[in-house]
Formats: sequence, C-alpha cells, structure tokens
Amino acid sequence: MDDPIKDYWRTRLKDLKEALEANNFEVFIADNAGHAKTILENEIISRTGAKSVSWGGSMTFINSGLYEALKDRKDLEVVDTYDKSLSDEQKMEKRRAALLVDLFIMGTNAITQEGELVNLDMIGNRVGGLIFGPKNVVILVGRNKIVPDLEAAMGRIKNYVAPINTKRLGKKTPCVKTSYCEECQSEERICNAWTIIQKSFPKKRVKVVLINEDLGL
Repeated sequence: MDDPIKDYWRTRLKDLKEALEANNFEVFIADNAGHAKTILENEIISRTGAKSVSWGGSMTFINSGLYEALKDRKDLEVVDTYDKSLSDEQKMEKRRAALLVDLFIMGTNAITQEGELVNLDMIGNRVGGLIFGPKNVVILVGRNKIVPDLEAAMGRIKNYVAPINTKRLGKKTPCVKTSYCEECQSEERICNAWTIIQKSFPKKRVKVVLINEDLGL
C-alpha cells in the first residue's frame, strides 16, 4: 500500500504544478531530495547547456546533497558563495558574480497554491538572482513550503522562517527571544527585501522542482 501521506502530497504537488505552468514556470516533481538532485544534475544542467553555476542561501539546497555534488565540478565554472575561507568582502564579490551565471539555484520561503513564489531577504542577492541576471534559475521546494495564499505566505515567513533563521545565524534581534516578528529596527535585522514572483519571464526561465518531502524551513 502506498504511503497515504506521500499519496496525499503527490496529488497536491500535481495541482501546484499545473498552477505554476499556467504562470509560465517550468516544473518538475521529485519523490524526494535525492530525486531532485538527479533531476538537476542529469536533466536541467544538460538541457540548459549551463557552463557556470551558483546559488543563494538555501537549506534545501544543502540538504539535497547538491552543494557537495556541484562545488567541485570541473566541467562547470562554480561561483561558490558558501566558501567559508573567504573574507566578508570576497563573499560579497562572489554574490555579485553569481548574478551573471548560467544557472542559479535557490529555495523559496513560501509558495502559494496559485503558483506564486514569496521570499524575504536580508541582503537581496538571492531574490536579485531570481528576478534578473542569471540565464536560468532553479527553485527547490519542499512540500512544507506550500501555503494557501499571499497572506499565509507572509505570515509563514515573518513568524516562522525568519525567527528560526535569526536563531540559526546567531543574530541579535527581538524575534530570537519571542519567536515572532516584532517589526524591529535592529541593525542585524534579516528581513529587508520582499519579492513576489507571479510569472516567469521569459517563459520557463525559472524552473521549480517540487519535492515530496519536508525540506528546509
């Protein structure tokens, strides 16, 4: 017998795929993180003809094993924005360079049932690459990111994703203590740039991999 939870989400992901495709996104459905990794490595990279690759901050990207698989690839020019050996200034230059790659990989903070991508950034390099610059963008999406609408997406981000990220990153903001957004004025605030992507332009530039697992935040 099929896992009823997997089966439930399989139907939900199929419906979301249709909504996203109506919004001009190219969409793939993966059974799990390993399958998503295979889709990106064996299908998306070859199909796009990508010669250079980079990524924005994403726990889903790391958890899928893609970071370890891609960072040392010799057949690709890799702009590694995660390299811990770099100075802050060097990291910022890498983030700028990442905006000009052939393939930019990231997650999303939330995705609505209508097929809209909702994100909130501190610096803006992640959402900047999503909006413009890289020739192709791949969004890795765990099923736990799906919400009914934009209001739910923003609530999820402000009162769940952001407080956990501030704790994870060691920031000193009010939400670290309260676990709720306090609309703070802290210099360490990570909530600065909202984006809502309703359509992919050009068509299929943004590729969404829907994963039938809970991944990331």
